[in-house]
Amino acid sequence: MKSQSLVAVMALALSAAGAQASVISEWNFNSSVPDGSTGTGSIVPGIGSGTASLLGGISGSFSSGAANGGSSDPALTDNSGWQTTGYAAQGTGDKSRGVQFNVSTVGLKDIAISYDLRHSNTSSRYELVQYSLDGINFIDSTLFDGNAGDTWFNGRSVDFSSIAGVADNANFAFRIVASFAPDSLGYLASNSASNYAASGTWRFDMVSVTGSPVPVPAAFWMMGSGLVALLGLHRRRNMSVAA
Repeated sequence: MKSQSLVAVMALALSAAGAQASVISEWNFNSSVPDGSTGTGSIVPGIGSGTASLLGGISGSFSSGAANGGSSDPALTDNSGWQTTGYAAQGTGDKSRGVQFNVSTVGLKDIAISYDLRHSNTSSRYELVQYSLDGINFIDSTLFDGNAGDTWFNGRSVDFSSIAGVADNANFAFRIVASFAPDSLGYLASNSASNYAASGTWRFDMVSVTGSPVPVPAAFWMMGSGLVALLGLHRRRNMSVAA
């Protein structure tokens, strides 16, 4: 029975070594040093490394991450969100304006992203997540519907674990861009009672990338060998006692 228990422990240890997902990079957009103002912030990740940038000529600033119900940021004070505006005019620039995040996934697998986004009344109702394997060319992934104005949509998430090339990639990147409404040649406003306007705003918060370590064969061999040796020693001791 004890031998069986040791085998079970060995199996659990080997499986756990490659199964722990964690945050690789995370942007909360709060000031690096809290200053009591939600009108200031930072686009440097609070956890890990990576870059955040604006696309298509839109502009960025900082505003409250707690207004209108708030994002999922646990910060009680100094909770900022990344405010963006200056989107394309109606009927132009489909999937060309938004934000981009570049994060290396070298040594990591099971990659997933999540983010919070506040839509203003006149902002684009539809947001498209795209991903890139080379940091240059982007592929459409998931379309989200922000069908309410002045509202936070928290926990938007996309799982890239099944897409070849995303894991263990120094050039992985993703975008969140304004998209025409499905089967349409233009944008819809988030608030159905409003008209779309380029001056509408999207406010981002708690953008995160998660993953788990790619198993290292040598490390698995060493761990397995150590546990096998421990099992052998246990058996020899049992045989000595029995003799």
